[in-house]
Formats: sequence, structure tokens, C-alpha cells
Amino acid sequence: MKFSSKLFYWYQKNKRDLPWRETKNPYKIWISEVILQQTRVNQGLPYYIKFLEKYPSLNELSLASEEEVLLLWQGLGYYRRAINLLESAKKIAKTKNGVFPNTFNDILKIKGVGDYTASAISSICFGEKEVVIDGNVFRFVSRLFGIKRDIKLKSTFFFIKKKLKLLIENSNPGDFNQALMEFGALQCLPNKPLCYSCIFKLECKAYLMNDVKSYPKKKIKSFKKERFFNYIVISSNKKLIFKKRVGNDIWKNLYEFPLVEGEYSKLNQIVSKKEFIVLNNKLKKSAKFIKVVTVKHLLTHQILNIKFWVFISEGYIINSLSYKESVNLPKPIVISDFINKHFKS
Repeated sequence: MKFSSKLFYWYQKNKRDLPWRETKNPYKIWISEVILQQTRVNQGLPYYIKFLEKYPSLNELSLASEEEVLLLWQGLGYYRRAINLLESAKKIAKTKNGVFPNTFNDILKIKGVGDYTASAISSICFGEKEVVIDGNVFRFVSRLFGIKRDIKLKSTFFFIKKKLKLLIENSNPGDFNQALMEFGALQCLPNKPLCYSCIFKLECKAYLMNDVKSYPKKKIKSFKKERFFNYIVISSNKKLIFKKRVGNDIWKNLYEFPLVEGEYSKLNQIVSKKEFIVLNNKLKKSAKFIKVVTVKHLLTHQILNIKFWVFISEGYIINSLSYKESVNLPKPIVISDFINKHFKS
């Protein structure tokens, strides 16, 4: 039995029941692929469902505000994905009358879309002979054919892509791609692959050499950047003060408390900072220190050591929000969790 037929037979028996597999609507596939970038299926699934309930079509998404989309995305991370989705939807609605591009090359021009997403959409929705290569596919194919090449190199990417295009043969490209990804996700696992039940074990070079764990070629682990965030949390008349993050950094365009970045351990170091002095002057009354809450928040490439310096004041400041009002602000999940725990009641 040829490779594609064998793979598809396995896929039909083992594939998960996922909503984006029930459609060839390019808008819906686009949303699913963007959500699943850097996100596990079980985490991304409820976001996919909520997103399409609120924005069932590209034109409806194009009418949304950035704050609405970011609020819906809250907790999913990599917020630039949501901003790119909205900007692209507005552009397609304006320049293409809301008609989604139907070729790999045109889809690739969409902001935030790379080879993987363009290949997925063009193959699943339009039958183009493009192959998807994600971490699951890299792992499966490198083990199967004994390819010990650095997966960070573009030359490795194009080498594997060329090899897979030959294996599609006369198969449906969309089904072929989904079967590839599913096999890597469910069978050819990173640490404990299910080799004993693998339909390819008698032809898998890594398995036959008893060297499965060496594939794909391990890239050097990058060190995470460590940062120290000090949030000034002033509760004034049961309201909180927020600021919108700007600049090209994490959580762009989300809301947080006034921030002092740096490694500070004493209260007087914080109250002497310009950010605190400005806030206190606006309150026109001294803010009384209540407590400091420490949290460690892990991102893919950063470790955030966060301290919430909590103050209370009887003064009043404009643009402050109550707990209920703040619910509608898109915020980093660590900010949202802190508010829910300490200011919900």
C-alpha cells in the first residue's frame, strides 16, 4: 500500500472530531489555523467556537473594534495574532469585497500568514497541492526517513516540503495534510511515540535503528529573558486605574495597571518612582499601602516576575473603573486573574 493511502486509512480510523474539519470555508479554516498557532487543540477549541459565534463571517469580523477582538482573545496569548486577523479582515472586506483569496500565493500575502497557514487553507479549501509542515510533521517525517537535519534551517524546510509533495500523489491535498498533522499529534509523539502500534514501524528508519529520540535534530534551547514588573494598583473609591500598553512589546494594546519595570524589593523604592508620584498627585491625597502580591508568569520566551503593590486612597481620579467596568477591557490574563482574586467582591 502506498504511503498516502496507508496514512489516510489510519486517519479515517483515528482522527479527532473537530469542528474545522467539517467545513471548507476559507474564513473558518483561517480562524482555526491562526488560533492553533502556538496553541494546543484542547486550549484553542473553545476560543474557535466563541470567535465564530461572535464573528461568523469575515465581513462581520471586519466591523469589529480592536478592543472587542482582544477581549475575546484574552487568555489565549500571542495577541498580535488577533490584531493581524482584524486588520486583514478589514483589508479583505475593503479591497476584495469580503471575498477570501483562493490561491496559495495570494493567501500568503495576508498579514500574519506564513507558509504553513497558506498551505493549510489553500489545500483544504481549494485543493492546491501544497503541504503543511509544523512541528508534528517535522518530527514524523524526519523519523520515518531518518532525516537528521537542523529543523531551524530553511534548507531543511524546503527539503522536507519537496519530499512530501512527491508523496501526495493523487490524494486530496487537504486530507493528506490533516492526516499528516494528526499522525504526528496522536501517534508519533515527541517523548513517548506509540511505536508499538505504528503502521509505519517496519519502514521507519529511526525505529529500526532504535534511535527515535534523536529525531528531529534537537535545536539548542534558547534561554528565557527574565523581567521584573511592578504594578502600582491604586484602589480609589472602589475603582482601579488602568493604562493601555503601547509600543512593540508583549501585550500591545492591552490594558494593565501603571507599571514600573525593574527589580525592586522595598516599598520606598516604588513610592519614589515618577509613575507613583504622578498618580498620587492626581489623587490629591496620599495613598495608603496595603500589601504586595507576588506572581511568576511564564511566557514562551520570557519569565515575568510580577509584584502588585496595592494601595488604597480616598481620593478620586478620572478614567478609573470599577470591577464590573474593567471586565470589558482586554487585559493580560495575569492582570485579569489578579483582579478576580482581589477585587471581585
